[in-house]
Amino acid sequence: MSSSARSSRNRSPTAESQRVPTSTHLSRREFLALLGAVGLSWLGGSVAGEVYRARVTHHLLELPKLRAPLRVAQLSDLHYGPFIREGSVRAWVAQTQAEGADLIVITGDIVDQELTRPLEPLVEALSGLSAPLGVWACLGNHDRVRFRRDLPTLEAALAAAGIPLLVNRGVSLRDDLYLAGVDDYGTGAPSLEAALQDLPPGAASVLLCHQPDYLPEMPFSVDLTLIGHTHGGQVRLPVIGALYTSSRFGNRYAEGWVRQPDKVYVSRGLGVSLLPVRFNCPAELAVFDLVPSL
Repeated sequence: MSSSARSSRNRSPTAESQRVPTSTHLSRREFLALLGAVGLSWLGGSVAGEVYRARVTHHLLELPKLRAPLRVAQLSDLHYGPFIREGSVRAWVAQTQAEGADLIVITGDIVDQELTRPLEPLVEALSGLSAPLGVWACLGNHDRVRFRRDLPTLEAALAAAGIPLLVNRGVSLRDDLYLAGVDDYGTGAPSLEAALQDLPPGAASVLLCHQPDYLPEMPFSVDLTLIGHTHGGQVRLPVIGALYTSSRFGNRYAEGWVRQPDKVYVSRGLGVSLLPVRFNCPAELAVFDLVPSL
């Protein structure tokens, strides 16, 4: 591990950070029951529109260690499977390419754990992604569950689309930029130390991490962490907020910029799971313009 990584502020969790907050949010079963009670027909076109049309969000951020500007596009939680097919993926790819990113990243759950369809249409759709610094991905819990006995098949499919996986490893993309990815927190064995072991001194570090629940356990800092998993809750009600986030921390890491000592962004993601529903929580393609400090 580089001296730069080791000199970063220690992030060992305190008793407070280890303690799971008491959440008033619904369990997965309660979430599904409430959706059934409300009735999808009542939600109508708003639900369908938010599921299949992505909203592009733009973010300007200073990263002191950068020496030249960088545009990064983050896709997350495509969930190719029962509810999301190749047509939706192609549309998201077209939206991404229109943003002219220098670097494209996918922060996990590329496939849904209930996937029964072949991977070839997904590979063909994702092959449309291209960027000067490449297209890179980390694993999500659905990826690992679906391919728990045959992960090389998924790795090979993504490689055929020109998308290497970063699983507890990193790559230097420029002299001033290091991109790293960790394994899924819930179903794998994430190691930030392994991911940053080749971090060059003085380079800015960007980390791909699927689940936000790993944040309190990260042993030291990175300059920017990009996360998915929560889908923003998929259903957000006025005053109440997200009904279910798949996080033990409830709404703390539901979406957007979160309160951490480091810069962390949680994407609402593009696809859906459990049910093909989004309400007051549109799918998101996040674009970051990273600039050196003035």
